[in-house]
Amino acid sequence: MEGSDAAAVARARAGDREAFRVLVEKHSRNVFRLAFRMTRNEEDAEDVVQETFLKAYRNLHRFAGRSEFGTWVHAIASNCALDLLRRRAPREERTRPLEAEALEAAGSDSTPERALFGSEVGSRVARSLDRLTVMERSAFVLRHFEGRTIAEIGRTLGVRSGAAKNCVFRAVAKLRRDLGPFVEAR
Repeated sequence: MEGSDAAAVARARAGDREAFRVLVEKHSRNVFRLAFRMTRNEEDAEDVVQETFLKAYRNLHRFAGRSEFGTWVHAIASNCALDLLRRRAPREERTRPLEAEALEAAGSDSTPERALFGSEVGSRVARSLDRLTVMERSAFVLRHFEGRTIAEIGRTLGVRSGAAKNCVFRAVAKLRRDLGPFVEAR
């Protein structure tokens, strides 16, 4: 575990709330990014961040330190996001369009054509991701956005490694099928 995190965890376990606040500040942005990628909704992602750190605080005594604190918190966040997705039906009207994210990522030096293409790609990817099951989308995000191993994905989703691998495979196959004609047309 990283030195500063280890010290902050030890102090937080001893009742130092300021030490836990430091951990929250350090890791909240990455937790939000993961939660947003999984939920595709800013408000839901904020809820996941709050729930994640509340659970982390309440269960700090269970953190064994065999992994980094950030990895442990990411696992909690993945589970919180997955639970939220299972509880709620998709609410398209509250989902932040990926077009806006694509335009932000394109930056100020992009041409209008690049921005339009990025917007169109973002929109098609968003629709394709919405067609995936909760398990497929979660597995895909964890693998391709967060770089998690199949074993980590399996533990997070509560399934065997083979089932996690199958979820990733199905998600990729569906995305290729949905996005293939669009890519070939370009």
